[in-house]
Amino acid sequence: MIIQLNTDTHVHGSQAFAQDVTLELERSLARFSSQITRIEVHFQDANGDRGGARDKRCMLEARIAGADPIAVSETADSVRGALVGARDKLVRVLEKRVSRLRPPKGRDPFESNEISL
Repeated sequence: MIIQLNTDTHVHGSQAFAQDVTLELERSLARFSSQITRIEVHFQDANGDRGGARDKRCMLEARIAGADPIAVSETADSVRGALVGARDKLVRVLEKRVSRLRPPKGRDPFESNEISL
């Protein structure tokens, strides 16, 4: 799972910040790591230097092997709050999407529908 971090000019994306975000996402999304090929993280400060409430935005885009990408976003007062909110949304969406890919209960996923003679 590759994690790519993007920030606008108003969000300082230091090496420590990037490492923090990467560790947080790897820990939270570990159970989906076999399905996810890449996660793009976009941070934006809508008001720039002017400040304001709920002006930090985090958008997460998860690319799943063999499926359409999933994108979620969250706004908050802090970059950390926006990341946590977007991460929680992404986990919920992934749980739902991955559960649909699993075979129904009681059905062997390796069982063939064809009858061999």
